[in-house]
Amino acid sequence: MSKTNLKPILILVVISAILGGLILNLDNSGSNNTEMHDAHADHHGHEEQEYQEDQQFVMGPKGGKLFTTDNFGVEVTIYEKGVPPQFHIFLYENAQPISPAETKVALTLSRLGRPSQLINFQPENDYLVGDQVVEEPHSFEVAIATEWQGKTYHWGYSQIEMRVELSNKKVKRTNIEVKTAEPAVIKPTLQLPGQTAFNYHNIVRVVPRVPGIVDVVNRHKGMQVKEGEVLAVIESQMLAELRSQFLAAQRRLDLAYITFEREKKLWQEKITAEQDYLTAQQLLSEAEIMLDLAAAKLLVIGEQPENVREKKNNLNLYEIRAPISGLIITETLAQGAVVKEDTEIFTLVDISTMYANLMVYPKDISAIKLGQQATITAVAQDVTSEGTVSFISAFVNEQTRTTEARITLDNTMGQWKAGMFINASLLAEEIQAPVAISVDALQTLHDMTVVFGRYGDYFEARPVTLGRSDGKMVEVLSGLAAGEQYAAGNSFVIKAELGKAGTSHVH
Repeated sequence: MSKTNLKPILILVVISAILGGLILNLDNSGSNNTEMHDAHADHHGHEEQEYQEDQQFVMGPKGGKLFTTDNFGVEVTIYEKGVPPQFHIFLYENAQPISPAETKVALTLSRLGRPSQLINFQPENDYLVGDQVVEEPHSFEVAIATEWQGKTYHWGYSQIEMRVELSNKKVKRTNIEVKTAEPAVIKPTLQLPGQTAFNYHNIVRVVPRVPGIVDVVNRHKGMQVKEGEVLAVIESQMLAELRSQFLAAQRRLDLAYITFEREKKLWQEKITAEQDYLTAQQLLSEAEIMLDLAAAKLLVIGEQPENVREKKNNLNLYEIRAPISGLIITETLAQGAVVKEDTEIFTLVDISTMYANLMVYPKDISAIKLGQQATITAVAQDVTSEGTVSFISAFVNEQTRTTEARITLDNTMGQWKAGMFINASLLAEEIQAPVAISVDALQTLHDMTVVFGRYGDYFEARPVTLGRSDGKMVEVLSGLAAGEQYAAGNSFVIKAELGKAGTSHVH
């Protein structure tokens, strides 16, 4: 260890000596440890072992750092199997283990950009265990204060990991953007998968309304049609009869009207009796009723009575027209086939609007609201639309345990097709985050999500616990404090520098 590196350790040792003296001399009356300490102090007197720059550690029996002075040794390890990382300390006299109850130990950690951390120890089994979690990264200056048999021993060491030194010149040359962690307003987005579907409110099923034989099929599945366009023509005996009845009723009415006008004139001229006039009037009324009845029967099947006269030469031919403008999605007709009046022969859908049906997971149900703004993006195509949540189902799917939410998409340009896989980004409520950083700053190191904090000429990885994000900024729940500088843009350069330096994750 160089003298340059030992200078901060010496300062720490002095601090720890003072802290250690205060800690180790606390009044713990009633405990066996205190009685043992008092006994040793009375017998040996209280002496202090000065820290020497040339003191070095070696690998101990437990795989930790072993420090020895005279016949007394302390081995420092960090244990983290099945528990959060914690210091374990083993004690030796003449290289033989001794009871942890015979000593008192205090340890001070000093990290970049952090206040010093004082750790006290309690006996457990054959070692001493620290009373605090050792947070990642395990990169710090350590000062150890130990009291044994009336003497106080001090050691110190440096453990550096996930740290790299970069000058301001190199930071600028590599375009590393340095920002400061600070409060921010985060507008988080909720990402949900889904699939497009036809607007079922715009689906129309077409039936012939009269039985017959298919004469011509003009339009087929997959075709776009306009309202009123002829889809097919069928020959219908029933339709021929209805049209004939209407034409006969029309002719009967015309004749009854002529008769009524003649009888009315003769009665007014006192040529015929009033009874003949009244009879003609009654026959006219009956003819009008019969015509209205024949016209109603035609209207029921979608036939306009005023057009019947034009078709008197083809009374059995029935043109089935598109009730709406849209896409034919089903077709069950074939030329020469017999169809009944209630047979579904075509299905049309108006595709000017489409549905985006979203899968909402249980954890996100409370975040979905009617009218919520959303951006819908196709998974396999470059298609994007804006919309709002128009429907939230009141049911949970028994198999998937998800709820359906729906967004109505404008499809006047025809870019959306039914069955497309989509992703939806929904804007949630704004969040006032006490500490937030740029998403670009996040890196993965040793299976941890880290941010590289900047401390003078050093960048050191800081494992972070993250909260909500809007894709640009992310909330930091722990690991980085407000006011700390960090590498944002091009932070991968620092990760690469760590790889070049061969820094390891050691405990």
